[in-house]
Amino acid sequence: MATDQRRRRIETVLSRRQPDLRVVLEEVTITHNASAVARTCEATGAFNLHIITSQPDQVSFNEAISTRAEKWLALHFHRTTEDCLSLLKNQGFKIAVTTLTGETVSYAEIDYCQPIAIVFGNESEGVSARALELADYRLKIPMVGMVQSLNLSVCVGIILYEAFRQRQARGLYSSCRLSSEEYERWLNHWLGNPKKRNSFTQKK
Repeated sequence: MATDQRRRRIETVLSRRQPDLRVVLEEVTITHNASAVARTCEATGAFNLHIITSQPDQVSFNEAISTRAEKWLALHFHRTTEDCLSLLKNQGFKIAVTTLTGETVSYAEIDYCQPIAIVFGNESEGVSARALELADYRLKIPMVGMVQSLNLSVCVGIILYEAFRQRQARGLYSSCRLSSEEYERWLNHWLGNPKKRNSFTQKK
C-alpha cells in the first residue's frame, strides 16, 4: 500500500507524461544504450518507448544504468520497422529519424510540440533505409570534431531535452495530457493495485 506522500508523487509524475512524444529504437543491440535511453525518456516525460527487434524476448535493461526507469514507461515491441512506423503514422505522428546521410535539418529546427516519434538506429549502421523512406524529418546533430558521431544514448539525450525545452515553454507539462481512462489505468498500474491494474500486454 502506497503512502499518501508516495501516491501524490506518482500522481504528479503521471500527470506530466507526454503521450504524443515517442522514442523509437531500431534494432539497438547494446544493453547499456537501451538502459540509458529508458532513463532519459523517464526523466523528460517521454512516456512511450518503442523497440523494434526481431527478438523481443532477448531485450533486457541493466538496472544499474537505467535505475529501473523502464518500470515507469510504456514499452512497445515491434518486429519490423514497417509495423512500428506505419502504426505511428496512422495514429497521426510525424516521424523524425536521426541520420548523417542525405538532406537533413538541425535537430533544433523542428517543432517537438506536435505528435512526433523520433527514431534512433542501431550503433553500427544507424537507421534503416525503410525508416528513412517513412520519415517526415531527417535530423542531424551538428558536430565539429574529427569523429562525426555520438553515442546513441547521448543523441537521445540531446534531442529529448530540446523537445523538453520546447514543450515546457509551451506549457505542455502544466496539465495532464493523458485521457482520464489512460490516467486511471496507469495510476493503478503504478500503485500496484492488483484488483484494478490492467494487463499491459505490448505489441510484438
